[in-house]
Formats: sequence, structure tokens, C-alpha cells
Amino acid sequence: MNRLQLVRITGILLILFAVLLNVPYYLLAQTFEYDDILRQPTVKVLTSFHTGGTGLILTWFAFALLALLFIPASVLLHQVLRRKDTPYLAAITLMGVLSALLQSIGLMRWVFVIPILANLYVDPDASTTTREATIVVYQAVHQYGGVVIGEQLGQLLLAFWTLGVGFVMLKSALFKSWVAWLGIFTVPLWILGQSELLATVIPSMPTWEVTPISFTIWGVWLFVVGIFLLGATYGRGQKLGLKVG
Repeated sequence: MNRLQLVRITGILLILFAVLLNVPYYLLAQTFEYDDILRQPTVKVLTSFHTGGTGLILTWFAFALLALLFIPASVLLHQVLRRKDTPYLAAITLMGVLSALLQSIGLMRWVFVIPILANLYVDPDASTTTREATIVVYQAVHQYGGVVIGEQLGQLLLAFWTLGVGFVMLKSALFKSWVAWLGIFTVPLWILGQSELLATVIPSMPTWEVTPISFTIWGVWLFVVGIFLLGATYGRGQKLGLKVG
């Protein structure tokens, strides 16, 4: 694969990822009140999830699988941005890969664990003890699989990946400086959004519900990055030294 093809494929993949990831996210917001549902009592979460049925499970499955698409996207972007003066880029890319993996694992709890708990809870023959135990198990799974693995570790690594890639982009002729700064701008929002996670164990912690905002801006940023890469291959390729052979 020559450099022109590499840049073009990377651009297409980033655009596809940015667009496709919003499909299950939108469906979950419409059918499951995501992500406000995460702040609701466990009883409401489990009963609402059971009501969603197979369609809701498949939507979560698609969301988790699409998160993995970020792995090849970040690896290809590494190849595009790689320079002799950015030896730290390999560590940054590793953060992106691990972030995608951790967030996908966190999302998979909605596919293989929560459906079982929801069925147990709404079972008309379930005893009070069973329902109470189900609530405790859900809270433990959600706290560890969701808060710790998917959101805390996954999103922090994503923030550091975005910060590192943003600064590398400032050195690249493929991008305007404002494109890099748009990505960097999301980092403080990702960090502030972590306050909601700490508040689950420190109730007095001030919280800022900005993670959905950072997610939206970050998705737009990835789309813009993809557009710039495609633009480089179709309009400015020769100027930037992108050759077919």
C-alpha cells in the first residue's frame, strides 16, 4: 500500500467510524433513554431493559462491535502521522487501541450480562431475595464493567490519545492547525466528565455532565480529520508529496 492509498483508506475509515458509531448511540437514546438511564434507579434500568427486548440487546451489540473499529482506524492514523520527531506516537496509538478494547468490553455487559439480570428481576416467580440479589449483582457489574473499565479507563485513555494525536497533527502538513486544536479542546471535557464517575463513590463530589458533549464534538472532529485526509488525496496530494506509485 503506497502512501496515497494509506491516507485515503484512513480518511474513509475515520469517516465511517464517526458516522456509524452514532447510529446505535442515537437508537439507544431513543429507545432506552441513554445515557440518562444510567443515572436512574436499578429497578427502572432492569425493567426498561427487559421491555427493550432483543432489539435493544442487538443495538448494544452493534455499539460494542463498532467501538472496536477504532482499533484499525487509530493504527492506520499512526502510519499516516508517523514522523522521525514523534517517537512517542507509538505509545499514543497503544492508548487508542486499549481505549477501544476497554470500552467495547464495558459495553458488552449490556449484551451478555444485563439481559440475564433483567430477566431474573422481572420474572413473576422471582422471590424478594432473588430480586434484591439481582440488584446487588447489577450494581457490581455496572460499577466495575461500566464505570471502571469502560468509562474511567477507556475514556481516560481516549482523552490522552486525542491529546497526543492533536499535538502530532500540529506538525503535519495534512491538517490546518484548527483541526488539531478542535480535538485537543475535547480533552478538558473528557476529564471533567470523569467527575460523574467519582461521584458514584464520593457523593459530595461536584459533577459536570459534559461527557455527551465531549463525545459529540470528538465525533465531529474525527469526521473532519477524515475529510482532510480525503481532501489531501484528491486535491492536495501532489503538493503534500502523496504519490500513487
